[in-house]
Amino acid sequence: MGMLMRRRQLLCALSAGCALGLLPGPGRTQALPAVPRRRVIIDNDFSGDPDGLFQLAHHLASPATEVSLIIGSHIHVGDFLDRSSTQAENAVRAVREMMGHMRLPRQPEVLAGRNAAPRPDAAPEATPAVRRILAEAMRDDTDLPLFYVAGAGLTEIAEALRLEPRIARRLTLVWIGGAEYAALNPSLPPRTDPEYNATIDLAATRTVFNESAVEIWQVPRDAYRTMLISFAELDAGLEQAGALGRYLRAQLRRAVEATGTRGETYILGDSPLVTLTSLQSYFEPDASSSRYLIRPTPQIDERAGYAAVAGTRPMRVYTSIDTRLTFADMFAKFRLVSAP
Repeated sequence: MGMLMRRRQLLCALSAGCALGLLPGPGRTQALPAVPRRRVIIDNDFSGDPDGLFQLAHHLASPATEVSLIIGSHIHVGDFLDRSSTQAENAVRAVREMMGHMRLPRQPEVLAGRNAAPRPDAAPEATPAVRRILAEAMRDDTDLPLFYVAGAGLTEIAEALRLEPRIARRLTLVWIGGAEYAALNPSLPPRTDPEYNATIDLAATRTVFNESAVEIWQVPRDAYRTMLISFAELDAGLEQAGALGRYLRAQLRRAVEATGTRGETYILGDSPLVTLTSLQSYFEPDASSSRYLIRPTPQIDERAGYAAVAGTRPMRVYTSIDTRLTFADMFAKFRLVSAP
């Protein structure tokens, strides 16, 4: 069945009428054929830092990934980018608004996660988002590997893993979060402050690392902070991206004005989620231009730090991300999929 599905996908890609997510507009040419090679569930705080909206638009514009589900998640209570008590619902609203500025063959299902982290001692709850994660992970009608890509906290995937531990063997978690590993980058000035995403729901982070069997590809703080792009480059790239570019610029302006600071650069720290899934190499699929090490999965302590434990499952820790590939591909695809 898997070979038949792939053959149909290839025939579709080579036919003139196949919609692959990159829909050519007037005066545009179709990109070279591509077919889905993996599925992704996207979980991010789309009402907070707008880097998640850039990542989502880029994923939606990438035909090598089939976006199965989008989850709008919460951030810290009272965060200055969204002080409301409806952060997850606001995230869903932002996703739908942004997709309205894109030319897509289909719009994936969008669900709100929890609006705040549950109590650390609370029993897991089968919320609509969690039920949908479980259903996607347990599918047996596709052989496309499933990646759960998360750019904020881990509330929903932790709940799903607690309710049905078997899904740990059926997906890979790609996570933007966690502090630096001093031994991997000893030239960095030492930091003792907990990393933001790890503490959005620390109990969930500890569940995923300490109690589950899921394979983790981690992009820690020192790696995601290298996704630095200048406002001049952003302006030039988004200027050519029609309605989508105007929307993303407005969201970026909102965040910059909320900080009250001024500078020339911004960190699009969630973009590695696209690099490591959609932009894997052609013949031997892997994120071959980004660097990682294989390490035993550490335990997460009560301060969101790491404790080495012998005999734990292996995980990837990314030490560098191919920024050239990521940003060049992002702007090229934004021009292809934007509404006028």
